[in-house]
Amino acid sequence: MTDEEEFIKELLDPKTQNAAFQKLLAQYQRPLYSHIRSIVLNHDDADDVLQNTFVKVFRHLKNFKGDSKLFTWMYRIATNESITFINNKAKKHRQTSEEYQQRQIEKIKADDYFDGDEIQLKLQKSVTLLPEKQQLVFKMKYYQDLKYEEISEILGTSVGALKASYFHAVRKIEEFMNKG
Repeated sequence: MTDEEEFIKELLDPKTQNAAFQKLLAQYQRPLYSHIRSIVLNHDDADDVLQNTFVKVFRHLKNFKGDSKLFTWMYRIATNESITFINNKAKKHRQTSEEYQQRQIEKIKADDYFDGDEIQLKLQKSVTLLPEKQQLVFKMKYYQDLKYEEISEILGTSVGALKASYFHAVRKIEEFMNKG
């Protein structure tokens, strides 16, 4: 039994699950928050999505098949929760998800947790103009520094397709950044 399988067993055992879940939070809270924040852009929204992610992880852990690493599985849940969150917010405001994200970019300067400059803001804006899949690939590769193999497991896409998506995303971002 691997360390991860043993850890999952601890998470499922009522006697050890509280301590194991605290360990899970300590280990994965920051990287998952960072990933979610790169998608939803707002600190408070990222906290909400992170909480929903951990609730789903806890509820569905018994269904985890071990086809991927636990972290990869949780990343997939976080990604799906983030996309669902954006789509629901956009629908609520009668906007497309792209329009909603553009509005979020405009609000980002007012976010107390944004410590970037104009270049960082322009980069964020350029990323939101990408198609959804390219956005995800770019954010996972550029911001989270994930390997293509990890992104492949999370998104269920071939490494070759991911490399192509990343390449196209970088070209589009460069074009946007070089405009005026």
